[in-house]
Amino acid sequence: MSSYSVFALAALALLLTPGPTNTLLALSGAGRGVKASLPLMLGEIAGYLLVILSLVLLVSRFLEAHAGLASAIKLCAAVWVAFLAVRLWSLPPSASIGEAISVRRVFVTTCLNPKALIVGLVLLPQAPVAEVWSYILLFSLLVAFAALAWLCAGAFLIRHASQSSPRLVRGTASCFLLVLSLGLAGNVFGIL
Repeated sequence: MSSYSVFALAALALLLTPGPTNTLLALSGAGRGVKASLPLMLGEIAGYLLVILSLVLLVSRFLEAHAGLASAIKLCAAVWVAFLAVRLWSLPPSASIGEAISVRRVFVTTCLNPKALIVGLVLLPQAPVAEVWSYILLFSLLVAFAALAWLCAGAFLIRHASQSSPRLVRGTASCFLLVLSLGLAGNVFGIL
């Protein structure tokens, strides 16, 4: 199996795993539909690229020497995901789930998503930048595919549930985000 195949399978498995960005995409797919939610994919791709390129070009050696910084990033991610959970929980009953999710929110959530650190520090080959570009392009295509899958899942699965019980869907998604936030924070403090 080629190094591209191994990278693609690992990255795709990571990208399809539920998480804060994927939760936002699914909720937007349910609230606005797939077509109206497609711009969110750009926010996700841009967020991943910002973090991954920063890691590849500037930060990877620095993070190895300063492990506390990685923990601080995880803690920021936990706080952001908790903020999203509270925001989703406190939406007025008449508000559309999808309307509260913007490209900017997806971008920030993705920038703080620990998956970006895993890709940049673990999955990408530790090689000169010129050799990593093809992997980054492949990763961007995989992000688009996974995002589309989550948008469709939201549009076709969550939408049916939200039509009959929108408060239940919001509450469930909010609780899921809160659990993710607590998991991130617990990881930082060695609780989990």
